[in-house]
Amino acid sequence: MFIRADMNDTIATGHMMRCLSIADECKALGEEVLFVTADHEADQLLNERGYQNIVLHTPWRDMESELPALTAILKDAPGSKILIDSYQVTPHYLKELTGISDTAYLDDLNSFDYPVNRLICYACYWEQFHYKERYKDTKLYLGPAYTPLRKEFSHCEPKKISAEIENVLIISGGSDPQDVLRKILMEVKALDVTRITVICGRYYHHYEQLFKEAEQWGNVSVIKQVPDIWHYYDQADLVISAGGTSLYELCACGTPSISYSFADNQLGNVTQFDKEGLIAYLGDARYDRFEDKISQLIDSYTFQERNRRSAHMQKYIDGRGAYRLAQSFLNENLCSS
Repeated sequence: MFIRADMNDTIATGHMMRCLSIADECKALGEEVLFVTADHEADQLLNERGYQNIVLHTPWRDMESELPALTAILKDAPGSKILIDSYQVTPHYLKELTGISDTAYLDDLNSFDYPVNRLICYACYWEQFHYKERYKDTKLYLGPAYTPLRKEFSHCEPKKISAEIENVLIISGGSDPQDVLRKILMEVKALDVTRITVICGRYYHHYEQLFKEAEQWGNVSVIKQVPDIWHYYDQADLVISAGGTSLYELCACGTPSISYSFADNQLGNVTQFDKEGLIAYLGDARYDRFEDKISQLIDSYTFQERNRRSAHMQKYIDGRGAYRLAQSFLNENLCSS
């Protein structure tokens, strides 16, 4: 099985991390998984996770330019399956691959009608896209049951809710182009909180500066690129997070959370989670000055409210989506060739 995805300081790590979750489950079921990337940006992460990477040496923004190289790889592996996770795909690109391989595409934008064998949209707002009416000959994997999280997020125990919010975790995912971490930290630091932990992503460019500042504050820790994020979720009484895959991870853990956004592809998540009473939404860092709302919103997260949200979150996401996808990919061959 092949997985086509990229990561860099523009698209950060979210696409690659969810693909790795699926890869781990496929590997556990005995399937060999090979990653295909445009460049070497993901080499270290993939090597750390035990995966071989085929580098195409093509511009990641122009996926059609890689078709000659990628189709050659797939033709040398008849009956192969390929999972694609990139916003840079085009109808022509997907159609060419579907002609020679069993294709699956991870979607959360509904940019156009995708000519693939399998279409995945685990986003909490998937019903807005009316997939079932539009895709009659495509295998569909729809809704939070297919959220591809790491195995550590499956079968989480019910979250134990503390009487008071003493341990706050602040995260932004792989990048933080608006430097929101610092802004939120300044507001939370002014509150009566015992411990504050800030986790910076791989592409956060102000880590050294923020780390040095935090050394002066006894109750603040600034960390970069942790491999075991679930431990920090488990220890936290409250998490303030950007609106990517982390929101689904937090639901699986049942950790009461507040979200914010800084990219268009996060808006569907944050607004829907807020609407369903799972995770309250602060606002968009690109346009809103939401720092002033943090204290008020944290105050509204009473013990009873955190208990209610936590139970609702864990009922919503069970953390076994990657396993479900892997089982289906390996047990069904939908290749049209």
